[in-house]
Amino acid sequence: MVEFQSFILSFMYEFDFILIIYNMKNGSEFILDRFQITKRVGALGIIGNIFLLIIKAIVGFLSKSQAMIADAANSAGDIFASAMTTIGNKIASEPKDEDHNFGHGKAEYIFSLFISLSMMAISIKILYDSICSVIYKNQVEFSWWLITVCIVTIVIKLSLYLFCKFAFRKYSNILIKSSMKDHRNDCIVTTFTTISIILSKFNLYWFDGIVGIGISMWIFYTGVKIFIESYNVLMDKSLDNSTKSKIIEYIKSYPKVEGVQDVYTIPTGYKYIAVITIFLDGELNTYESHEIADKLQLDIMNKFENIDNVIVHVEPKNNS
Repeated sequence: MVEFQSFILSFMYEFDFILIIYNMKNGSEFILDRFQITKRVGALGIIGNIFLLIIKAIVGFLSKSQAMIADAANSAGDIFASAMTTIGNKIASEPKDEDHNFGHGKAEYIFSLFISLSMMAISIKILYDSICSVIYKNQVEFSWWLITVCIVTIVIKLSLYLFCKFAFRKYSNILIKSSMKDHRNDCIVTTFTTISIILSKFNLYWFDGIVGIGISMWIFYTGVKIFIESYNVLMDKSLDNSTKSKIIEYIKSYPKVEGVQDVYTIPTGYKYIAVITIFLDGELNTYESHEIADKLQLDIMNKFENIDNVIVHVEPKNNS
């Protein structure tokens, strides 16, 4: 039994189909870091959306449903978003080098920016289609095939959403967050599409257009929020005031530190570089001052998870 479990786990691990930490009876476990998990989020998104694209296209063309054909095009857009997650994560996972001294972490935010733009573009298309549906009183044709495809889509998208939500809570990666919200949006849109198809059987055709307008605005708002979050990091927005205040208080209480002049932070991705200026006793020699500064640097990096590096400037304080 243990050998069979080992074979299955090895298969899934090699082909990127699993992200959960799995404990086997012999005590071994797969522990995946944030880049490996994001890689699996992207891979699962691509696989799931390719499957949905195929079944939506087949059912759409066979049933001559323009709505389902349009939804297939939306799945093609979702493949793009998942591809952006995979590519962005691949670049961000590259280690520091001579040309990129602080790593490639900002790639996460560049590619999440692309995903946010695709969200906004899709929302505009949904808004346009919904307004046209209301104005021209377009009718949604009832079909059990359409209902079946919608239910399959909801199940797959809900599963991907929960998968991403688990990963985001653990690793707080903006690429995972973008994918999570994209899957959630698709799940909600398809749920209302299903309701619209069912209501069409009772000649309630207005529901689809009205709800579509509301959903499109919500998706656009979500895209804007992700865009702003990514933009702020790319424009080197400082660490939030709450965390910065905690760092300042920690430095002030640090042994032999007699004051803090400046604390600046620069994002390198999901982590920050802190540049601080402290006051030490002017009677200390250079070696003693550097020893305190070096120890403070390491202690700040160990205490605050979102601090990647600390640059400490020392100024002498005249006690006379």
